[in-house]
Amino acid sequence: MDVNAIKPDRILDCVGLSCPMPILKTGQKIKEMEIGQILEVQADDEGIERDMPVWCKKTGHEYLGLKKDNGEYHVYIRKR
Repeated sequence: MDVNAIKPDRILDCVGLSCPMPILKTGQKIKEMEIGQILEVQADDEGIERDMPVWCKKTGHEYLGLKKDNGEYHVYIRKR
């Protein structure tokens, strides 16, 4: 999937937060969403690159991909 073509339903700003806060906040935010909706998580902690796919696998949500832009990570997850 081309991450540049993804249109998220919600955006979660975790810039400035270090591990494990982006993962914890993602868990809270995704509970508010409908199944099938897409969440974009914005973060500048490089740990998100390895942690988010693992979190998605453990929780059953679909990891759609990641793009890096000027030191900021944009991670896309579809709620399952």
